[in-house]
Amino acid sequence: MAKQHKFETEAIRTQTERSQFLEHSTPLYLTSSFVFEDAEDMRASFAEEKERDIYSRYGNPNSTEFIDKVCKMEGAENGFAFASGMAAVFSTFATLLDSGDHIISARNIFGSTHSLFTQFFPKWNIDHSYFSINELDKIDALVTPKTKILYAESPTNPGVDVIDLEVLGQIAKKHNLIFIVDNCFASPYLQQPIKFGADLVIHSGTKLMDGQGRVLAGITVGSADLIDKIYRFSRMTGPSLSPFNAWVLSKSLETLSLRVDRHCENALKLAQFLEGHPKVNWVKYPFLKSHPQYEIAKRQMKAGGCVVAFEIEGGVGAGRNFFDAIKMLSLSANLGDARSIVTHPASTTHSKLSTKDRLATGITDGMVRVSVGLEHIDDIIADIEQALDS
Repeated sequence: MAKQHKFETEAIRTQTERSQFLEHSTPLYLTSSFVFEDAEDMRASFAEEKERDIYSRYGNPNSTEFIDKVCKMEGAENGFAFASGMAAVFSTFATLLDSGDHIISARNIFGSTHSLFTQFFPKWNIDHSYFSINELDKIDALVTPKTKILYAESPTNPGVDVIDLEVLGQIAKKHNLIFIVDNCFASPYLQQPIKFGADLVIHSGTKLMDGQGRVLAGITVGSADLIDKIYRFSRMTGPSLSPFNAWVLSKSLETLSLRVDRHCENALKLAQFLEGHPKVNWVKYPFLKSHPQYEIAKRQMKAGGCVVAFEIEGGVGAGRNFFDAIKMLSLSANLGDARSIVTHPASTTHSKLSTKDRLATGITDGMVRVSVGLEHIDDIIADIEQALDS
C-alpha cells in the first residue's frame, strides 16, 4: 500500500501519470474522445473490461486527477466531477431516488436546493420533510418506510449554523438511510464528513476549491458503490466537468490549505470586530465563542471557514445604505473567493424562498453574508466599518 502523506502533500503530489514527454506539471487534455489500439481494444473498453478513458463526458485525465485529490482529502473511495455544484446536487439525488421516495433534510439549506425539493421533485412524486437544526431528536419521527436520504449542509448557507454530523450519522445508520452532506462552506481541509458517518459528500468546486472566482464545478465523493450509480446516471445525462475547469481546479487545490488558513484568520478577526459594533444586532461565525454551536464546530472543524453572517440594525433601509456605501469589497453572490464579497441573501441567493421560509432559517431582511477574502484584514474591516457608519 502506498504511503499516506499529509493533506498538503497529497494536494500537490497527487497527479496523473506522466506522458512520454515527462512533463513536471500535469498538461491540459483538451480532447473530446480517445483512440483505440485496435478493434479488440475498442470492444474491451466499451465492455468495461479495461479501465481507460473513452470519451470526456465519461472521464478525462484532468477530471480524474481532480477527483483523486478530493477523494484523498475527504477519505472517500471514489467520486464524480460535475459542471457545477447544483449539477452535483441534482445528479446525486436523481440517481438515488425513485418516484415515491422521501428525503429528510435540514431546513437550513441553499436556496436552489430548496427549490429542487419544493418545485421540481414533487413533479416526480418525491417528497421531503425538513427538520430544525436545533431539534435533531425529532428526526426519528420524520422517518417513513419511503425515506431514503438524510441530507444536511454544515456550516449552512447563508447563516453559518453548524449541525452535529456525528449525531446525523448515527440516525442515518439506525434507519439505513443514505447520509449526504454538502461540505462546501468548510472545504475538505476543515472538515471531513465521512469520518462522522456520511456516505456521500458534495462540494461546489466554484467556491473555496477554485478560490479565485474563475470556474464553475461540482463534485460528489463517497462510497464506491454509490458513486458507480452516480457515474452511470451522469455518463448518460451529461453534467460532467470540462477538462479545462478540472485542470484549473486541480491546480487550485495545491494551495487550498494555505488559502483557507488565511480566509479563516481574516474571518475570525472580522467577526470579532463586528461583535463590538453598535449598529450590528448579532454576528455568527462558527469559531466565535458566542456562536450557538461553537462547541460542535470546535469538535468537527479545524477552523471556522470564510463566511461571516451578521444583521444590521435598522432593517431593509439600513441594509441598502450599507451595500451602497461599500467601496472595496465586491457585491456578488459568490463566496470562497480571494476577493471579499458581501451578499444580501434575502434578495439574492435565497430570494426564491417565501418570507416565512426565510425567517424559519434565520434569514432576516437585515442579514448580510460576508465571504471574507485574502486582502489585508485591516482593509476589509475598514471598508465594512465605513459602510456601517455611513
